[in-house]
Amino acid sequence: MMKILVKYEFLKILRKKSTLIVMAVSLIVTAFLFGLPIIQFQTYHQDGVMKGLKGISYKKAQYTDVSVPLTEEYVTDTIREVQQLFDNPDHIGYDGTEEFLIGDAYWNEIAPRESLLNMIARNYVNPGEYAGYNSMPEIDVTNGANFYETRNSKIETLLNDPSRGLSAEQKAYWRQMNSKVKTPLQYGYYEGWEIILTSFELFMFALLAVCIAIAPVFCGEYQAGTDAVILSGKYGKTRLIAAKITASLLFGLTSFTLHVVLAFGLLLAAFGTDGWNLPLQIAGTTVPYPLTFMQAALINLGVIYLVLLAMMGLTLFLSAKMKNSYLVLAVIVPVLFLPMFLTPSGTTGIYNLILFLLPYRSTIPETGNYVSYQFGGLVLDLLSVRAILYAALTVLLLPFARLGFKKHQVS
Repeated sequence: MMKILVKYEFLKILRKKSTLIVMAVSLIVTAFLFGLPIIQFQTYHQDGVMKGLKGISYKKAQYTDVSVPLTEEYVTDTIREVQQLFDNPDHIGYDGTEEFLIGDAYWNEIAPRESLLNMIARNYVNPGEYAGYNSMPEIDVTNGANFYETRNSKIETLLNDPSRGLSAEQKAYWRQMNSKVKTPLQYGYYEGWEIILTSFELFMFALLAVCIAIAPVFCGEYQAGTDAVILSGKYGKTRLIAAKITASLLFGLTSFTLHVVLAFGLLLAAFGTDGWNLPLQIAGTTVPYPLTFMQAALINLGVIYLVLLAMMGLTLFLSAKMKNSYLVLAVIVPVLFLPMFLTPSGTTGIYNLILFLLPYRSTIPETGNYVSYQFGGLVLDLLSVRAILYAALTVLLLPFARLGFKKHQVS
């Protein structure tokens, strides 16, 4: 009986013309947004620019010689090689502010590994500062590169920055997490996974589409005048309400997964799956999470699914309490998108800590930031708090949605 009711309610949502239109538009928008990095991709070589799939293939091939473990010896030798290039005045250009390599010295020695060289160089500057390969002549490698010692010192500078206001317990938490990062870091090609990690907020449109589709689940019955029939039926206040909620969740999870498969499929088909097992630290040495790119992507995707469930719970609760779906969406849309226009001013403080937990911000991994929450002696990182918060909201809102329709007074 319950399976039949769930199937009926699922098909009821799916067969609505408005649902089909919203989902079709949402899938097109998702394909367009996640396809843009492929269309707009470009890389340079000595003869000009290469775009799209051809450019991606060319850049990927450049990583063949730099897919290596970043040992102290390798980093030291690499820095010395760049310094020797700068020793020859014929190799140097100047734009009025800084020196850089030109000609064959750049195209043959720097360009094929510029991303690696820039990552190494950034490890030696203060937190928040940018550096490229042309800062390498300033690095003292007389006694070796001390790459990982410098990384640890930089992390300590971050943790002890007075503006962050981290407690002793929070500092200890991040130190312990950083100690789990395995060294030497393995470097390699990770373009596709990096784009995925920086594009998660684009799923907000898919999330909105789900909310639009299920907004009429309860209030649609009020508008059609069928609420009296449903609530007076034998199973109207029990099984049918449960079936509506279950069908809504199934529809939402299924349709959202379709968006995820489309988005990830496009990016990984174009950029390849290479780099899934590489550490996040090769994108920024001070990243504290001891995760690979794929682990970070899956964990953040799990958080987004929890956000989705909570937003579906809120949508169903509002649907049970309001007269029509337009009123429901008048609440849902600001909740989802207003935080888009709010920017954190730091990583601590009530305003910032709340902002990091709002739906839009919760789609962004923030793995490079040291955002933590302390409850007495317990310290939790941002990803953990988001998961706990949205799981709790889901558990809280779904029963209220059921109760809201059950106690609805038929007019």
